[in-house]
Amino acid sequence: MTYQGVPGIMRARISAVAAHLPAATLTSAQVEERVAASGPYRPHPTIVERMTGIRTRHVLPDDEQASDLAVHAARAVLAERDLDPAALDLLIFGSASQDLIEPATAHIVAAKLGATCPVFDVKNACNSFLNGLQTADALIRTGQAERALVCTGESPSRAIRWSVADRAAFVDAFAGYTLSDAGAAVLVEAAPDGGVFYRDFAAVSAAWRVGTLPGGGSMHPRDPDYTYFSGDGRRLKDVFVGEGPEIFLTALEKTGLTWDDFAVVAVHQVTMPYLELLRSLLGIPVDNLVITLPDHGNVASASLPLQLATACAQGRCGPGDKVALIGLAGGVSLGVTFLEL
Repeated sequence: MTYQGVPGIMRARISAVAAHLPAATLTSAQVEERVAASGPYRPHPTIVERMTGIRTRHVLPDDEQASDLAVHAARAVLAERDLDPAALDLLIFGSASQDLIEPATAHIVAAKLGATCPVFDVKNACNSFLNGLQTADALIRTGQAERALVCTGESPSRAIRWSVADRAAFVDAFAGYTLSDAGAAVLVEAAPDGGVFYRDFAAVSAAWRVGTLPGGGSMHPRDPDYTYFSGDGRRLKDVFVGEGPEIFLTALEKTGLTWDDFAVVAVHQVTMPYLELLRSLLGIPVDNLVITLPDHGNVASASLPLQLATACAQGRCGPGDKVALIGLAGGVSLGVTFLEL
């Protein structure tokens, strides 16, 4: 018997999904060349691709912002449903990136779209989009919204440290070399059936220091040296491996499902070795994955909707199919959402 939620309550169903990838790309070899040209340390040739499995990543144009990436994707989902922005009654920008500290980037997205509905940001590192979907689901189920746009625009290329003094600094900055710019959006609408039928989230907040972008907050409001990604990828992986499997396997137990019941299992993708480790730990069949990392890099919170949009475009999932979204993020945060398209 599968878990189907509370009878009589409207479901939040994804009716359209789209992703936007900037045309300009940077190969892993070019990343290494740029690091070597920017400072005294010269990384070992091929190390970035060998360690991550990433061949290329996307870089947004100099005259575009995180909001523009979200707008590109948002326009695509509205066009798919033949809707005007005026038809929206909620817009959530769920992203680790932002145009400004204030106001919420959701306002900038709405202004560029021409939407006039209430808006707000949801920010939780690479789970920002998934938490945005969680919030839209809750507001729709409680009757506070009927049609929500959840979007993200990730511009991490502007926070990568290129000049590093030595190997230790290179290792500290290494997470940034996996990152890629992207936008994504889903339209979430009230429906009597289908939609999100299971969700669960967890945090290991004591580990927040293992991955940070310190600048701009009250700790480091103006020091430019803190405007770059800093992290310990090995410690972050250890936290995910130690804490992560339980929440995802419990989701299967509570719903009575197996991974084979899902047309697609979308997993946040950081590096290929870590994706394979997590896949093996959870027992996810390889054929259920949508592997976007080698050609598109780690697109932060856009990872899950990019995989969903890719799977839909490839005909791998459609109306009536079940999809699993598995989120992992700095902080450390974990999240799982099961839904029916």
